[in-house]
Amino acid sequence: MIRGKINLKFNRRYSRKVNKTGGVYDQVGKLTGFYVSQDYPEKLRRVKYFDEEAERTFVFLTNNFDLTAEQVALLFKNHWMVELFFKWIKQHLKIKSFWGTTENAVRIQIYSASIAYYLVAIVGTELKINSSTYEILQVLGISLLDKTSAVELLTVIDYKDFKEQFSNQLSLNIFQEGSHEVM
Repeated sequence: MIRGKINLKFNRRYSRKVNKTGGVYDQVGKLTGFYVSQDYPEKLRRVKYFDEEAERTFVFLTNNFDLTAEQVALLFKNHWMVELFFKWIKQHLKIKSFWGTTENAVRIQIYSASIAYYLVAIVGTELKINSSTYEILQVLGISLLDKTSAVELLTVIDYKDFKEQFSNQLSLNIFQEGSHEVM
């Protein structure tokens, strides 16, 4: 199932009955664009659906003829919610890829990252830190090997100065390590 584009060329063969709860139309036909009709010559359904929450009309294409127009729209809406959830995971929990492919491995990795994220959010709230959880995670991530306490890192040290000092220290350490190899 995909969303139809505005410039979609679709030749309607016949229409199916639609409930008045949101489905605007449910049509069966074929794609008529030159390349698309060669790539997918089979018949498709075009479902136009009005979402009352978003006050928008969506057009979906699917090759599933067993579902109602409302079910097609609901499946796409749920699919989009899953996509947004994984986008949030990538941005906030810093999970770029999963270490395992089983359901259990994925669950454990998401649970672990979520717990760490929520604990940092709780610490930020308890210490009354006026920075976002993302910024707190950055400071903690930068200072993993630092012996300064987390409370001091998060309450006393100015984040911007800390980032500059750390990046300068990191480049200095890399420079020194490189100079040792030259000698």
